[in-house]
Amino acid sequence: MIWKNKSTVEQLQMRSHNTLSDHLGIVFTEVGEDYLCAKMPVDHRTVQPMGMLHGGASVVLAETLGSVAGVMTVDANTQSIVGLDINANHMRPVKEGFVYGRVSPLHLGKTTQVWHIEIKNEEGKLVCVSRLTIAIIELK
Repeated sequence: MIWKNKSTVEQLQMRSHNTLSDHLGIVFTEVGEDYLCAKMPVDHRTVQPMGMLHGGASVVLAETLGSVAGVMTVDANTQSIVGLDINANHMRPVKEGFVYGRVSPLHLGKTTQVWHIEIKNEEGKLVCVSRLTIAIIELK
């Protein structure tokens, strides 16, 4: 297990209250041994003017999953994390329903982490693939 600060989905949801992810309707759905999952609605909050899922909303879901996972792997008393880089490739449009994100680690180092995020539609087809790099910082 990679989690130093393992949380339940209910605890993760409570911590997201009054944040961007809360505003977009992101809901954590699973905490696995080395992954997290969440879903996000495709609705008026997350679409662009053409009625398709906004790529930026997909990036918010990806960064939310990666950042929360990163926080759960460090010693919260002495360390925190900050994002260094995120990229996303958008594969197909989504016009309704939900998208589902899953994050897993590619690299868990002492000073950096790299997370892999896949976002799929309700049929399980890949919508977006993203990679988030974060820095681990020591708290003073």
